[in-house]
Amino acid sequence: MARPAPRNLQVISSTPITPHMLRITLGGAEIDSFPADQESAYIKLVFTAPGSDTTLMRTYTVRHQRPDQLDVDFVLHEDAGPASQWAKAAKPGDSVVVGGPGPKKLVDNAADWFLIVGDMTALPAISVNLEQLPADARGHAVIEIIDERDIQPLRHPDGIRLHWLVNPHPGEDSQLLVNQVRQLEWLPGQPSIWAACEFSSMRALRKHFREERQVDRRSLYISSYWKLGNSEDQHKLAKREDADAAGD
Repeated sequence: MARPAPRNLQVISSTPITPHMLRITLGGAEIDSFPADQESAYIKLVFTAPGSDTTLMRTYTVRHQRPDQLDVDFVLHEDAGPASQWAKAAKPGDSVVVGGPGPKKLVDNAADWFLIVGDMTALPAISVNLEQLPADARGHAVIEIIDERDIQPLRHPDGIRLHWLVNPHPGEDSQLLVNQVRQLEWLPGQPSIWAACEFSSMRALRKHFREERQVDRRSLYISSYWKLGNSEDQHKLAKREDADAAGD
């Protein structure tokens, strides 16, 4: 089935979640063209660059979906890009063009246990993954945040242990996440691993899972959501070149 054309949505509300995360709720007449059951799917937000007519496209995750509304969570940081700048200034009635959704990437619920890893850019997708796990799921979720106050209450099975990792300088230490993962108990059976984070951290995690842990590629979803010092277009190119080199 063909994807619907981009639609113009309106800001319904702006809600701070933690000091470094802001939730923008979108709705309006054209929300009817957005497919149902798309939590964790990615969307494309289209902005005009400040001071020019240049169009910019940025990728975000559907955190919550209701029949007439979508929630999109934005990470707020000092070096704010056009999307987070827009989010900070957004007020009810403002509009934004939304494309997508792209496919959902979720863990395999048939696995014996689960390992979910990511930074704050992946927290919306991590949250959806945790919420949809079976009640008897076992495993770990490692979540890198900017500040201890960014810890959120997340709905998850009792058998999934949450590990919050505070890093005030995201992207500057590519070994931070993988070092935490190395300390975890590796459970018996077939895992389903989901990881998304900064580019260099992703590469370190991928090397660990494939070479140190010999994880079957079918049991591993791993992606970079951003690259320190790069625009989204630059990151997209680096990501494509890296995937080709890695044989993905």
